[in-house]
Amino acid sequence: MMNRSRLRLALALLALLPTTVIAQQPTPLTVDVPVERALESDGAHTYVISLPDDQWIIGQVEQESVDVVVTVTGPMGTSIAGFDGPNRGPEYFEFTAEDAGEYRIEVASADEEGGSYAILLESVEAVAGEPAARIDQLFGRYERADLPGVIIGVMRDGELAFARGYGMANLAYDIEMTPLTVSNIGSVSKQFTAFAIALLADRGELSLDDDIREHLPELPEFAFPITIRNLLNHTSGLREVYNTLPIAGWRFEDELLREDVFEIVERQPELQFRPGSKHVYNNTGYILLAEIVERTTGEPFDVWMKANVFDPLGMSSTRVKMRRGEIIPNSTFGYTLATEDEAARFRRVGDLAASYGAGGIYTTPADLGRWMANFRTADVGGRAVVDRMTEQTILLSGDTLEYALGIVVDEYRGLDRLQHGGADIAHRAQLNYYPDLNAGVVVMSNLATFGAAGAANRVAEAFFGEQMAPEEEPPTAVAGTSEVEVDQDLLESYAGTYRLEGPGIMVEFMAEGGKLMSQMAGQPPVEFVALSDSSFALAAAQARVVFHAGAENRVETATLYQGREHTLRRVDGWTPTPADLAEFAGRYYSAELQTFYTLAVEEGGLVIHHSRLTDVKLTPAEEDSFGSDSVFLAEVDFERGPDGEVTGFRVSNSRTTGILFELMEQ
Repeated sequence: MMNRSRLRLALALLALLPTTVIAQQPTPLTVDVPVERALESDGAHTYVISLPDDQWIIGQVEQESVDVVVTVTGPMGTSIAGFDGPNRGPEYFEFTAEDAGEYRIEVASADEEGGSYAILLESVEAVAGEPAARIDQLFGRYERADLPGVIIGVMRDGELAFARGYGMANLAYDIEMTPLTVSNIGSVSKQFTAFAIALLADRGELSLDDDIREHLPELPEFAFPITIRNLLNHTSGLREVYNTLPIAGWRFEDELLREDVFEIVERQPELQFRPGSKHVYNNTGYILLAEIVERTTGEPFDVWMKANVFDPLGMSSTRVKMRRGEIIPNSTFGYTLATEDEAARFRRVGDLAASYGAGGIYTTPADLGRWMANFRTADVGGRAVVDRMTEQTILLSGDTLEYALGIVVDEYRGLDRLQHGGADIAHRAQLNYYPDLNAGVVVMSNLATFGAAGAANRVAEAFFGEQMAPEEEPPTAVAGTSEVEVDQDLLESYAGTYRLEGPGIMVEFMAEGGKLMSQMAGQPPVEFVALSDSSFALAAAQARVVFHAGAENRVETATLYQGREHTLRRVDGWTPTPADLAEFAGRYYSAELQTFYTLAVEEGGLVIHHSRLTDVKLTPAEEDSFGSDSVFLAEVDFERGPDGEVTGFRVSNSRTTGILFELMEQ
């Protein structure tokens, strides 16, 4: 699951980082000596630290009135790290200086307007060699009475080898995080739901290939049947509940009843794709799976899970949160960063209501260690059930996916891995199990901006690094230092406007003076440096774009590599006239979502108004098609009737596509 702030942060991480501007006179940084400065809207300041090898550096930039991006460059001029988190408050940075030399830290404005900030180098110390001490280095910054925290657990050979808490479980009552603190693991819960279904299938009470309408007959009969297996591996074609409801104005802390989820499915006019043909992460399916468990067993989901999964495994501190306001003893409260107009630094937020099946499990590192140990022993469920859970998905096309049943089967630095991340509104979690080592890592936090996946990898490297393959260095480059010259005509063939599929973000590429430049709305231009005649790296960031020539060598698509692969599709440039925009103005209604939108032309642009949404400004992409800065209204595509008049539009985002709004009146 993914909440609004996490989705905003995920898109921010996809945003192209500002180009490195090397100041004429970089400012030296000294530990515990803050530097206060102001940035212009497109400005950047560079700081330097001279370091011996194998040092661990921690610092922060207090974003007083400007959102900044922090990039770190090593002695050889290559990128070390980039940081672009919250738009106010502390922007933390931390990195390992493996080689001796001068390191540059750039602070660049990410705001259309500038503002003030203060940078502080908190600590520089030798990288700890002993695993437990290294974990203290990595997470020691949370060891404060005014910060939400993190819990770390490491399992080896069936035993909990390390467990420690940092920071606070409850800021209001000064309750510290400990290894015994119970925390919400979000979508890490999905593997438990999958295990329950696999266990029922092994007992002959259902089949993974059952049509879900055999168990949930009130659901609509679509053109193609949806099987239980389709729900388990996210190939059902159903709407994603947490990407659909926000289009109707639902906010993540609003009450969400199970009946609301069923109504979304019941009002869906057709599937988004044929079941089994495509993998699109889907919480709706796992909420339905919990209902199937209840109807099959005749028991509430939490009661059945306790008797058949948690108790047999000895997971005595684990439970499923079934309803809003339910008290979970010894549990964490979730926190997100406060908004700019709030005096406090953090704001307490609740959990997603009625999410059980897709999420909702509260647990501890020790209990998750017992769960991971069962992947090896199969003491509970038996080998057939455990093996079934880890069978990777095969699409109708024959392609094999990493996703199995509620868990991802992949590889990390030469080791096979079973893993899954989790995110509730504010809680974050990651579980990684390494079958080759019979070892695993658990990371849990009650802070919305915490990066659990990266943290889990660092913990694993601290404990198991000697048994891992060397880390592959991603292609990097420094602005103005390309050794590959690309013909200007070829660069110009790449120039144009592209749409990042899924999020719908618009990206403009330009060929200027033998360089490939790029710009996104509201951000300064950035330089991509040539690695070959079709592959380019973003200066001072771990990002790369590869252009693909099609028919007659026309470039229609490109692939952005940043964390994972993202497709960029060329769109025809379109500048609608005021008369064009006026055609789209009016009042629209979605029967599926039972909500109205009003579209109006304001200040030369098209704006969507809704009583429970912040006004959404639309950006022209191609004729009759718009993007926006809203995650949930990423693509807005208008439809016309036989007479050429506008009849409505469809809204799409990364997990929900084609929601129809019909024109009611202009």
